[in-house]
Amino acid sequence: MAALDTVVNTFGGQWFDMNWKPQLTSPPFVEATNFYVNLVRKYGEPGASNDSFNQLLTLYGQGKCAMWYDATVAATSIATTYPDVYKQTGYALAPVNKTKASGWLWTWALGIPQGVSDSGAAWKFVSWATSKQYDDLVAAKYGWAAVPPGTRTSLYNNPKYQQAAKAFASITQESINSADPEHPTLNPVPYVGVQYVDIPQFESLGLTVGQQIAGAIAGTESVNQALQAGQSAASQYTPAQLSGG
Repeated sequence: MAALDTVVNTFGGQWFDMNWKPQLTSPPFVEATNFYVNLVRKYGEPGASNDSFNQLLTLYGQGKCAMWYDATVAATSIATTYPDVYKQTGYALAPVNKTKASGWLWTWALGIPQGVSDSGAAWKFVSWATSKQYDDLVAAKYGWAAVPPGTRTSLYNNPKYQQAAKAFASITQESINSADPEHPTLNPVPYVGVQYVDIPQFESLGLTVGQQIAGAIAGTESVNQALQAGQSAASQYTPAQLSGG
């Protein structure tokens, strides 16, 4: 759903309008989903809806797919796992339709649960694992192109990193900076989030809609049927429930 939602956004679609009325059967959402499903069915790998990040990395590294649309961290994964393929890879921002940018914003963060007895030690580890010293350690062992992207702004001012990761460093930073979770699509929406809706109900709703879209990609149902089912699932919640009121 992360990839599809970026397509929905740039087509001007949205999950809910400003009154929290579901919009999964609105023309922009339908148009975007048809475009995405047809693209994947015609040009994607068999069983595309079942492939995870690591499976796609393997397919790309083995030369079994020519184009991979995924998170910015994928560039580092290619560089470190398949260096020969990395040398032949180009990078581009996500394509757009009606919006200025299209992409998503997420973080694989390091968190410390409240109430743990060793939070001080955990904080020291988190501080070290996101420090310049850690960057230097990774660079010394694996090369500057392997340093985790998107962790420190200072990394993108480092001449050594700029040289080693010149194929993707600047475009990674631009992609991160252009993501706007408060204005993800063409018109105002009542929620925050680019490739997701930042409400508790979305954990269940997003899964339900994702399963329907997977069925459309597999050919077991049409896009219209999938989105009608998604619209019905979203309509089970009241505006007050969705808005937290």
